[in-house]
Amino acid sequence: MNALPVLYSFRRCPYAMRARLALLVSGTRCEIREVKLSAKPDALIEVSEKATVPVLVLPEGRVIDESIDIMRWSLAQHDPEGWLERDDPDLIAANDGPFKHHLDRYKYPHRYENCDALEHRAAAMDYLQILDERLTAQSNLSGGTRGITDLAIMPFVRQFAATDREWFAAQPIPRLAAWLAAHLASPLFEGVMAKLTPWAPGDETITFPAG
Repeated sequence: MNALPVLYSFRRCPYAMRARLALLVSGTRCEIREVKLSAKPDALIEVSEKATVPVLVLPEGRVIDESIDIMRWSLAQHDPEGWLERDDPDLIAANDGPFKHHLDRYKYPHRYENCDALEHRAAAMDYLQILDERLTAQSNLSGGTRGITDLAIMPFVRQFAATDREWFAAQPIPRLAAWLAAHLASPLFEGVMAKLTPWAPGDETITFPAG
């Protein structure tokens, strides 16, 4: 039995990113195993039929393999900033559903038959404009300070913005752009983006957060 939970992760995956953000802010220590998606380890496949990151294996054997569930589980253990008080499940569901659908087809049009990337970019912008409007009267999506809503959504907005940075910078969503920049510049985000070598059985244990 492991003394710590085991997190299977991939540095650039937005789902894994948001799981790590919640684990870090909650102070939940775990063993982190970086996954090379083209060569997933058998240990990951054995614990989760989905075999997609993130997957958190608790010491008693329970497996949590949905990123939003990992966020809510870790914050239920310890929530020093009160993130769960600023939870908007509907806004997060719109991110995980329609927005992610359009984001994938904008970023990876070659993966989909008869896919018009610009059409999906325009559809995704409808959601981003809603976020920008939400920020008119407050600095974060569910209030004046960051919460689970912000950090569940931010990695996906980051991925959208990075697809064409120059185009994104020219869009009329200044509040959202400033919100994104502030979160990307935060020590919290820096703390979850360390580069790790893909894990293999027998490797030395790496703990997260480090230190």
